[in-house]
Amino acid sequence: MVLIAAALSASLFSLICRSSLAFTVTVGRPTSIRANTSSATMASASSATPSPPKTVVIAGGGVIGTSTAYYLAKNHGIKSVLVDPTGIIAPAASGKAGGFLALDWNDHTPPVGRLARRSFALHAELASDENFGADKIMYRRLTCAAVIVDPNASGTGKPSGRKLKEVDWAQDDAMDDNVVGMRPLGDEDTIAQVHPKMLCDALFGDARATAGCDIVKGEVESPIYEDGKLVGAKLKDGTTIAGDALLYATGPWTKQVFGVKYHSVLVPTPRVLTQSVFFSGCGDPEVYPRPDGTAYCTGFPDDAVRVTERPGEEEVRDEKVDMIVDSVRAASGRDGALSAEPSLTQACYLPTTPDGIPMMGAIPGKDGCYVAAGHGCWGILLGPGTGETMAALIATGKTTEHVDISWFDPGRFE
Repeated sequence: MVLIAAALSASLFSLICRSSLAFTVTVGRPTSIRANTSSATMASASSATPSPPKTVVIAGGGVIGTSTAYYLAKNHGIKSVLVDPTGIIAPAASGKAGGFLALDWNDHTPPVGRLARRSFALHAELASDENFGADKIMYRRLTCAAVIVDPNASGTGKPSGRKLKEVDWAQDDAMDDNVVGMRPLGDEDTIAQVHPKMLCDALFGDARATAGCDIVKGEVESPIYEDGKLVGAKLKDGTTIAGDALLYATGPWTKQVFGVKYHSVLVPTPRVLTQSVFFSGCGDPEVYPRPDGTAYCTGFPDDAVRVTERPGEEEVRDEKVDMIVDSVRAASGRDGALSAEPSLTQACYLPTTPDGIPMMGAIPGKDGCYVAAGHGCWGILLGPGTGETMAALIATGKTTEHVDISWFDPGRFE
C-alpha cells in the first residue's frame, strides 16, 4: 500500500501538470511581470476613456469572448460585436472542451488561483440565474478521483471493497478487477462541470438580449484610429466594424500563444456517472462524465505548436481517437462503463503562453486595444472570471477587487 500511495502522489502531480500546462510553469511571480507591473498599470490607465465605450469589438467567439460580452452587457450596459472566422459561437476549443471545473487546483500559482476561485463562484451564480439555469448549461457538482488501474492486476493486493465504494466506476464488475489504488481529488464543494458549448451559447444569448450583442463572420486585421482615437476594426475582407474598444480573445490564434492539440471522444454510458476520473495506467486517460449519460474522454496531447489549422477545421486523426478509445476501455474494463462506441470524435487546440500564465490586459502602445488569451486547459473554468475582469477594465479602466491583473500583463512578452 505504501507503493500504491507513492504512485498515486506521483500520478496526481503529473496529471495536474499535464492537464494544466504544456510548458514549465513559473511558480511565483515571473521577473518579467514584476518589472512590467508599472507599465501594466499605465497601459490600463492610458486605455481608459473619459466615458465608457459604446461598442466593443471582440475578436473571437469562444468562452473568453462570450464571457466578456456577457459582463459588458450585464454589469455595464455596453454592446459588443463578436467577430469570428466561422460566424458561429464556440467553434473551436470552447465548444469541444470537457467543461471540468475545480475550485482550488490552481492555488499553487496564486494569481491564477484567485482568478479560478472567483470564476468557480461565477459558474455557480450563472447556474442559479433564471436566465441560465443548471439544466440549460448542463451544470452540476460532482466528485473527482485519481485511480490507478492495471488490467493485469486481478487478484493482486488491490484495495478493500470498502475503499472501492469511493470509486463510482468500480460499481462495474469489469472495472473492479482493474483498480489497484485510488485517491479522492475533490467532492461537491470543490468540483463541478458545465457543458462548454451550451455555456457559450447562453452567455451570448443573454448579452444579445440585454445589450444587442451581435456576431459577424470575419477576421480582425487591425484597429482603426482617427485623430489618435480608436473608432473601429478593419477585417481581412476589407470591411470595417465601428467600435471604440477592441478585445482580442482569439485563443491559440493570438500572438505569443501556442496551441496544444487534444483529441476527445464522447462515449455513451450505461448509467449517469457522477465522478470525474484521472486514470493512472492504461495510457492515463481523463474521463469527465456528463449528466446526459455520456462521458467525455481525452488524453495523449500533441506538443505545443504555432497553430496553422483554422478554427472549427481541426483535423481529427484516427490513430489518436483509437488510442483514447482503447485506453478508456482498458481502464474501465472491456465490458465496463466506457466500452460503447463513441458517438462523437473531435479535436481542438488549448491555448498556452510560454510561461503558462494567461495574458489579460491592455495592449501596450495600442490605445483602446486589449487581449485575453492563453488560459490552457482551464479556459472554461476561467472564462467567467476573465470576462468579468476584462469587462470592468474596458468599461472603467479599472479591474475588480477579485483579480490582480498586473500578473497577467501582456507586455511581459514584448
